[in-house]
Amino acid sequence: MLLDFSSYQLLSIALIFIWTGFVRTGLGFGGAALGLPLMLFVQNNPLLWLPIISVHLLFFSGLTLVNRLHNVDWHYLRSSSFYIFPPAIIGVFGLLNLPTLWLNSFIYSVTLFYGLTWLFNRGIESRHVWADRGLLILGGYIAGISLSGAPLMVAVYMRNVSRYQLRDTLFVLWFILVSIKMTTFMALSVDLHFEAALTLLPIAAIGHVLGLKAHNAIMRNDLLFKRYIGGGLVVVSVLGLVYLYSKQPLVSL
Repeated sequence: MLLDFSSYQLLSIALIFIWTGFVRTGLGFGGAALGLPLMLFVQNNPLLWLPIISVHLLFFSGLTLVNRLHNVDWHYLRSSSFYIFPPAIIGVFGLLNLPTLWLNSFIYSVTLFYGLTWLFNRGIESRHVWADRGLLILGGYIAGISLSGAPLMVAVYMRNVSRYQLRDTLFVLWFILVSIKMTTFMALSVDLHFEAALTLLPIAAIGHVLGLKAHNAIMRNDLLFKRYIGGGLVVVSVLGLVYLYSKQPLVSL
């Protein structure tokens, strides 16, 4: 699959996967949410990128959790799963059946929303049980359709899980959600682009290691980091939506 891209596209793909690896371990979430919109500029088919992202997420989250399962809040993970997993399964079938234009519009619109909330420091907050459930249901659906539902679910988990257990608990959640997605893909004979995923694994590993080293620093400057990222997401999402609804490409790679 990678042989179909030009050298400039391959360089762009490499940089994007370094970025997704960095975000995934630096923040503990958001690798897909912050990487997929960029990937769609290279090739605008979500079903090309999502299996690759899923393989990487399974590998790196599993690697991180090998010696960290004791630090997972299993009680809250079980209780919240009733609101997350059913809509996630519905979302996966939406991914497989909705037109590409709708999917890409949905992904860029969700990313634009995240970008605006981070840019203006209007974090997604949940203060009531009914709001928790709503965010978990919506986050599960978005995760199923695009793997971009993390910020919504994180808003709930941050209020209910200890800060010291948060990242490890979220990694278990991502592992289960991606396992559901990949099982569905395999059952329906969706091309997993496994060779491409393995080829890009060492590239993503660079970002993974950098993210591990930067995690504590990012957590100390969480709002500032998200504000800069939010501004970038707004720009990318607006450009993506313009690109989708115009017949002229924004960039030539």
